[in-house]
Amino acid sequence: MTAKTDSPADINTSPFTYERLYSLDALRGFDMFWILGGEEIFHALAKVTGSPFWGRISNQLTHPDWNGFHLYDLIFPLFLFLAGVATPYSTGRELEKGASKGQLVLRVIKRAVILILLGILVNNTIKELKPIHEIRFASVLGRIGIAYMFANFIYLYANRKWQIAWFWLFIVGYWLLLKFTSAPGYLPGDLTMPGNFASYADRLILPGKLYLGIHDPEGLFSTIPAISTGLLGVLAGTLLKTGHQHQGRKALILAVAGALFLIIAQVWNLDFPINKNLWTSSFVMQVGGLSLLLLAFFYYVIDVLGYQSWAFFFKVIGMNSILIYISSKFINWNYATAGFFGWLGDWVGKPYNIVVMAVCFVVVKWMFLYFLYRKKAFLKV
Repeated sequence: MTAKTDSPADINTSPFTYERLYSLDALRGFDMFWILGGEEIFHALAKVTGSPFWGRISNQLTHPDWNGFHLYDLIFPLFLFLAGVATPYSTGRELEKGASKGQLVLRVIKRAVILILLGILVNNTIKELKPIHEIRFASVLGRIGIAYMFANFIYLYANRKWQIAWFWLFIVGYWLLLKFTSAPGYLPGDLTMPGNFASYADRLILPGKLYLGIHDPEGLFSTIPAISTGLLGVLAGTLLKTGHQHQGRKALILAVAGALFLIIAQVWNLDFPINKNLWTSSFVMQVGGLSLLLLAFFYYVIDVLGYQSWAFFFKVIGMNSILIYISSKFINWNYATAGFFGWLGDWVGKPYNIVVMAVCFVVVKWMFLYFLYRKKAFLKV
């Protein structure tokens, strides 16, 4: 690998930060790659080969039905974690430039509202006006917006010690609440889909429909521990931006913290199962540990050692991540892929044509993002 250094003009083009962390955009892009279409490549490989090896990888790119953990569960919380990492560089930078906390609070609220509205748009058809009971209000973007908002409030008004205290307060409080409560008719501590208190609370307070009828994996109540996921990112970002340690030592601190989080997650799992649907406290520790390890690796390789060129593919995705996430509401990517590369799939023939077309699907999306990157056109939220 060869080191690549961006020009000053490149450094300030991101919609997320003013000071450049190449690794932050790259890791965000790596995260989004899998839902951009990367997972379909491995599903296709598993299908056409019947190989246990590809089958195991394909299985990791699915969500467990309830308890348990697959690597695909990391995508959503990693994105929220990275939004937290960006906070000291974006919100913190505005503070340094003289913006008042009140101004920044309003800006954060605005971003949260936009993300909530975009989430509703992604979840529901825009062809016709639906009655409220047919609209799904909870969403991935909505949870990111709400958790990001509260994490930023805490960042603005609490010092480092209190930020750490709030991190633990949310997940310990959530654990105790679900441990000693339940839906009516169930024993305290019931964590089944119909019996747990978080799903019951969503059934009471969330308007519209829930994704699974009686439960929504992006429900309002289980957003409480998700705030800790965002806060963990804030703490990591603060370390990278303002810590006095050598850059390599910062990466080591992140890695060691990540390993400790994974150990705590496995212990906590014995009493409070790792469960993405409920965003359990053990899940927060599990995805937090993996997020810290990934950030440590990307930061050390890219920003400390200076090896950047290999990550350019991911950076292009990461700098327009929200745009590509919502793009399927406006662009028929399957049609575009068939238009550009249908001939290639026909030439390859069955069964491997589905693998080739899955790769081409990613290529078409990436070229679209690369065009925007070259034009310095980014969706800012």
